[in-house]
Amino acid sequence: MPASDLPATLNSDTHTKQLPVVEGQLDNSFATIDWQVPWLSHITQLSYISNTIERLSRSKSQRKSLDGSNDSEGLDNVKSPNKHDINASDINTPDTIAKVLKTAVTQQAEYLQQPLPHTKPAHGHAPQTLQFVSQNALPEGEAYEHFIGTTGNIPTRDNLHDLFNGSIWLTFPKTKAMLNYYHMLEIAKQGISERRGHVRDTITVFDENGAVLVTSDASIGRALVDFDWQTSLVKPRAKWDNPAQPNTSAQAAVYIFGHALLEQLVHPRKPLCAHSIVIHVAQEFFTLSLAGRMSYLDDKVAEYMDTLLSNDDVKPRQLAPLPILGVPHFWAENADTGFYEDSYVFRSGRRKKDKK
Repeated sequence: MPASDLPATLNSDTHTKQLPVVEGQLDNSFATIDWQVPWLSHITQLSYISNTIERLSRSKSQRKSLDGSNDSEGLDNVKSPNKHDINASDINTPDTIAKVLKTAVTQQAEYLQQPLPHTKPAHGHAPQTLQFVSQNALPEGEAYEHFIGTTGNIPTRDNLHDLFNGSIWLTFPKTKAMLNYYHMLEIAKQGISERRGHVRDTITVFDENGAVLVTSDASIGRALVDFDWQTSLVKPRAKWDNPAQPNTSAQAAVYIFGHALLEQLVHPRKPLCAHSIVIHVAQEFFTLSLAGRMSYLDDKVAEYMDTLLSNDDVKPRQLAPLPILGVPHFWAENADTGFYEDSYVFRSGRRKKDKK
């Protein structure tokens, strides 16, 4: 069974603890997530997270149906003597997302019989076990990245942005820890200021908006970097993996890393553009289970970012733009080749100009 499809309670292993059910309520913004979209299929613990978030973000109409009220003015006006009524104060229960993610990471570690993921320590700090905590745990005036690097605690708010951030921590823990490590190195050099410098700017762009093109066909990767959309996305369409029907003979796939990009894709728009890196793999990569692919890829992306960020001359422009809805099988409309003729979205690119 893929690790991303673990059941909420793992009873098949007698050594696995039964984990608590997260209680609380989330606002309706979480109910707008379509968990079936192809760009979410790689998220670790997807079944648990999606089922739990859907349960905790029931629409107002569903909440009202629990007590039979048809009041159109909202929960504040619901009146009932039933002790099980949902009150307005129950909605947006604090730290719900942190609890969901904490349960997910614990469940994942127990299923794999591995320790919880940890930080990559910098400047003599000991490695810290990563865990999701309330945003209120972040001391006033302390940098978010420094707090994670020194404590392992990931401050988490009850919003879509932090839900997707935590989901990427679950899926790419080594890469996220590597990015944090370089934040720590740069903070030690420069302190905290509004100007982050090229290294931290590059980290931030990839962390918020990154995507990973994995391919066993080097020509697809080269074409993407060169803004050659026909050679990278259109002509080799048959070589691209379909998340809904994984193909062991596929030669290319994209996995989203940026949590802000995932948040924006809750309401997809054609102009949305990722900043990508290319990871070359052997064909055997596509024969792995989804969990196997993500574990392998986490190692490779962490290594890639270690090499990239160790160069003081690194710049965000070294990340290749990728109109994300142009990825084959991500969006039904891109089955028509005319989708790629929109020059506002699929631009000729700066690199061709740079070569002149």
